[in-house]
Amino acid sequence: MKRLSKDDIIAGAGRRFATHGYHGTSMRDLGDDLGILGSSIYAHVGGKQELLVAVIEGGAEHFEASARAALDVEGASGQLRAFIKGHIDVILDHRAEARTYLSEVGFLDPDRRAIVAQRRDRYEMYLVEILDACVLEGVLRKDVDVRLASIYTLSILNLVDRWFSESGRVKRAELSEDVYRFVLRGLGGTP
Repeated sequence: MKRLSKDDIIAGAGRRFATHGYHGTSMRDLGDDLGILGSSIYAHVGGKQELLVAVIEGGAEHFEASARAALDVEGASGQLRAFIKGHIDVILDHRAEARTYLSEVGFLDPDRRAIVAQRRDRYEMYLVEILDACVLEGVLRKDVDVRLASIYTLSILNLVDRWFSESGRVKRAELSEDVYRFVLRGLGGTP
């Protein structure tokens, strides 16, 4: 039997939740993935819900850190470019946490779900703030509904995980720039 840390178990749960979903994951399956007895996991965590919380919180942290870094970039268009690149990097570098964060939140208990909803709202507000600045700086047209534009943009970004492959014909840097230009043009701006 392997000796694993709580972080190892959380990482394994993230991979399992991302591929099989919360309800498609049993402690026995997770134990099999990790090379330990499913019951041994309880020495590290209180249960599957605790693992889901940890994975989702990890995903939220990655996204929020990325957004804060984007706000440190000079100029609104630079911030938008950095936000898009950062979001794509989180999606692709932390696939299990990001996918679980985006798709398994509904399985959290109601109190935790409300906390995650507040964090998602705060994350979206980072993008709204950037889009507002783009409008003020004349990067985007004046009549852009920045709330709706943020939803469009996040919808595009959140699906990158479902189709993008590092070995595909589009490279990651190219993808980030293409999405940036697509969003900018779609909102009446020019790259």
